[in-house]
Amino acid sequence: MGTDIEITASDGHTFAAYRADPSGAPKGGILVTQEAFGVNPHIRHMADTYAAAGYLAIAPALYDRVERGIEVGYTGEGREKGIGAMQASNFDDVMKDIDATRALLAEAGKVGITGWCWGGSVTFLSACRVDGLACASSYYGGRVPDFMTETPKCPLEFHWGETDASIPMEKVRAVEAQHPDVASFVYPAGHGFMCDDRESYHKESAELSHKRTMEMFAQYVG
Repeated sequence: MGTDIEITASDGHTFAAYRADPSGAPKGGILVTQEAFGVNPHIRHMADTYAAAGYLAIAPALYDRVERGIEVGYTGEGREKGIGAMQASNFDDVMKDIDATRALLAEAGKVGITGWCWGGSVTFLSACRVDGLACASSYYGGRVPDFMTETPKCPLEFHWGETDASIPMEKVRAVEAQHPDVASFVYPAGHGFMCDDRESYHKESAELSHKRTMEMFAQYVG
């Protein structure tokens, strides 16, 4: 369903992206932000899922500033490489790539953003720092508590795993206290519960959180 494209950010950096087009006229655009593992098959599958629901979906390769083409699995050396790229990434530069992707998606109408794991943190920061987003759905972003004093510019919702070892519930509660007007959902699951390629996948939590995200997109994107 999708195609590989190139996008150029405001500072001249060119990066890869996966683009999935709907079968008819798009309802709007969805910006799909990767986990710590790059634009891998699961992320492309999620973009395809949003396209099948009627949206133009684009997943930018946000690690391309560190190294082109990083796409790894969830265990062993691949996982370590992904985490290394994540740690080497600069959020200020990432926001430039997000904004360039948003601008391309805006050709389809209003633009929502979602992401998981590292992408959940990117989604939250994008909601706070990037103009022109219609809404944001952030899944278990480990860095969200570090930036929780920032203010979102668009409607936002959080999805957390109750047994997520990387984001203890006291940190979730601190984020909720900082953002009392933001919908925050906690599921009986661990980190990565949305990804059916991971051992931590939790079907009921994945389906319910996806339903809530799609309802948000329907309300604010189209």
